[in-house]
Amino acid sequence: MESLTRQQARDFDIRATEELGIPSIVLMENAGRGVVDVLRSREATPHTVFILCGKGNNGGDGFVIARHLAIRGVNAKVALLTPPSELQGDAQTNYRILVQSHLPLVDLSQVDSLDEALNREAMGTDWLIDAMLGTGAHGEPREPYRTAIKWMNRQQAQRLAVDVPSGLDCDSGEVAAVTVRAEVTCTFVAPKVGFANPTARKFLGEVHVVSIGVSPKSEGS
Repeated sequence: MESLTRQQARDFDIRATEELGIPSIVLMENAGRGVVDVLRSREATPHTVFILCGKGNNGGDGFVIARHLAIRGVNAKVALLTPPSELQGDAQTNYRILVQSHLPLVDLSQVDSLDEALNREAMGTDWLIDAMLGTGAHGEPREPYRTAIKWMNRQQAQRLAVDVPSGLDCDSGEVAAVTVRAEVTCTFVAPKVGFANPTARKFLGEVHVVSIGVSPKSEGS
């Protein structure tokens, strides 16, 4: 399967919405549900899943993942690392759906000690899901993501990255000093070009390509 750069992945989403008329929130819904399918294929009934969410579309994917895990009877909790007021667009919409659905969600954006809060909220978790930064990020992660990534890598739970491990540049495959070490990466549409970099491989783990409901061959031709 052909790999995509950061810009090509963005262009793919734009063409899907503008040329095919698929609302972007539907693409996010398909992405999040696809991640849950991968997780369930690896472990039929994970007992508890803890999802760390940022403020962009990667965080929005995390909100969708939490809802679909709950639909399937899995105990899932979302940790929001940014103030809710900073959420926008589809991410904001899916956050509101999560709140209205009364699903477990904790706002950790203003806590005094993020490490302590994460230890408390994620106690006994089987799977940790990285829905923090996504393909749009590059360079060294800033706080609170830096602390969250360090915390995540210290845990015994298995780690799944949404689209790309936070801290890994999807174009170059170079990793930041603080980068999520995932056992599983669920990337959307196609692998990213940076995944071929040998440096990236030990951070990606097992890579699964997740469809967002559009065939690469049927769109943008």
